[in-house]
Parts: sequence; C-alpha cells; structure tokens
Amino acid sequence: MIVDLPDTTTSKIAKKITALREQGGVIALGRVLTLVVVTKSGHEEEAIEAANEASKEHPCRIIVLAGACSSAPNRLDAQVRVGGDAGASEVIVLRGYGELAHESDSLIAALLLPDAPIVAWWPHGAPANACETSVGRIAHRRITDSANEADPQLALENIRATYKAGDTDLAWTRLTNWRIQLAAVLDQVDSSPVTAVAVEGASDSPSTVLLAAWLTLTLDAPVTIVAGPAGTGIRRVRLTRPGGDIQLFRPGLSIAELTQPGQPAQRISLPRRSLRDCLAEELRRLDPDEVFGEVVLALNWPDTDPERTETEPADVGLANVPPGRLVHA
Repeated sequence: MIVDLPDTTTSKIAKKITALREQGGVIALGRVLTLVVVTKSGHEEEAIEAANEASKEHPCRIIVLAGACSSAPNRLDAQVRVGGDAGASEVIVLRGYGELAHESDSLIAALLLPDAPIVAWWPHGAPANACETSVGRIAHRRITDSANEADPQLALENIRATYKAGDTDLAWTRLTNWRIQLAAVLDQVDSSPVTAVAVEGASDSPSTVLLAAWLTLTLDAPVTIVAGPAGTGIRRVRLTRPGGDIQLFRPGLSIAELTQPGQPAQRISLPRRSLRDCLAEELRRLDPDEVFGEVVLALNWPDTDPERTETEPADVGLANVPPGRLVHA
C-alpha cells in the first residue's frame, strides 16, 4: 500500500501511520531501529530497495529525506509505504521544497521510533562531516559510501579528518569477505612472518586503499598497491613469506583462486557484495566499528600509478604505525 500525502506536515504523517495501524494492522510492531536515509530526489529508489531487503533481517522504520528543489516555495510532500510495497518495514519518503529541502532533524523528530537506535545513511552525497550534520548528531551509527562520491580520495580524507566513533563507510564493508578469507588462510599456516604484501585493485576503488591499510596495520609489513582498471574492484592479494607466496586472486566477479606453497590451487566463492548485503551487515551492529576506526585514522591516500609494477612499492601513508594482529571480520 502506498499513501501519498501532498503538502503535509510531520504531525499529519504520524497520525496517518497510526490510523493505518488501527484500520488494518498493516504495520507490524517490533521495529528495532530507525534508518534515516539522506539523499536527493531521483536517487531514492535504489536506496529504498536495499533498505527494504535489509529490513527483512533488521525490522526498522525507514525515513527517506529526498530533498527536492530548494528554490521553490516551502512545502513538504510525503509518501507512506506499508505492506508489500515496503518489504518487511514501513517506509516514509519526505520530499522537501524551499527551506525544507535541506537535511534537518526537525523534519524527522516526530517520526522516530521511541527508545530505538537511529542509523543515518548517505548513499550519495556524503557530507564533509557526517557526525556534525543535523541528522548525524542524533544518530548512533553514520554510514557513508565513498565509492559513490565524485572524488573517493577526498571522501575518505574527510572521514579520516572528522572521524568519530560510530562512523563507517560501505567501501570498508565490501572488504569483509576478503578479510575473512585472508584471516582464515593465515590461521592455517606456520608462524613465519609476512615480509611483503601486494594488493591489486581498481584505481577508482577506495576499498583498495582500505584493504592495503588494514593489511599494513595487522601484518606490520610493507604494502604495494597495484592500480588496476577502473570498475574492477579488488582483484588480488599476494602475501610474501619465507616459505613461499600466498595469493588470493579473483579475475572475475565471483570466483577466486587461492594458491599457497605445497597445496593445490583452491577455488573459493568470493562474489562482489550487493548494496543490500553491505547495509544489512552494518545494521547488525550498533556499537562502533573499532577496527575501521583504527584503519581510517592511520590512513593517508597513496599515490597510485596505473602503470606501476609490483616491484615498485606504493606508500600507503601509514607512518609510525605499531604492529597489530590479524582481526577476524
């Protein structure tokens, strides 16, 4: 069911939701959090679809702030989606005009679930300082996606410079399966040290530099970044050890090959993660991601060269970082 509420107020929206519940019980109770999606008009449907899918695992109320035209007269249009149109959740889409086109906690205050955590998500147009925005200040978790920004380097630098506990980025979440596989491999080999690491990934992917930074922190070894073609994601990680190299190589989008000394090559399922999967993972935890905080605070974006070879190391900008242990994702 989709109910349109043109030229309305948040008070009227809240009353409409209550009326829908009383009329047919179409809105189930038991929501565990409020997910506030801050985006622009025209970009909201992809985010709503991902949030709907994620809400099947984490029942929540989804509030979408889809700013429209800031030069138009002040007006608030709303749409309430319940039942089949809202997956396992209820979705409230707010389109503000004029002064209401800008992100504001006052627009959502009357619609927040009582006594429930708040998660803010900027799928596009990440703010320069998420924790100091109107919505960010009241959120327990703040999720950005630097890969969707025009300048991923600047987006990650903003996160590093303004990081507060509770901040995270989906470029980091996309690395979970890579981190799990690498951790599992190193748990099964002898204790001889890793002396060098090479990470090959897309030149436009912030996940590449985040993975390199994490490996530097956890293994205390020099890291080489090999810049691959744009749009290909992470392709390869090679760990150099005295007894022979360990390599995890994904030439396509889903299957990787693991090679290590004295063992036959293994084929491993390592698909690129969907937006729904990444969002669902972030909604599983409402405590700060301490590992992400350690990595991003130590991070400086490296100078990568598309023509660089693996014998030409790239500085991942992690000066004076103490050695760490491998942390399972």
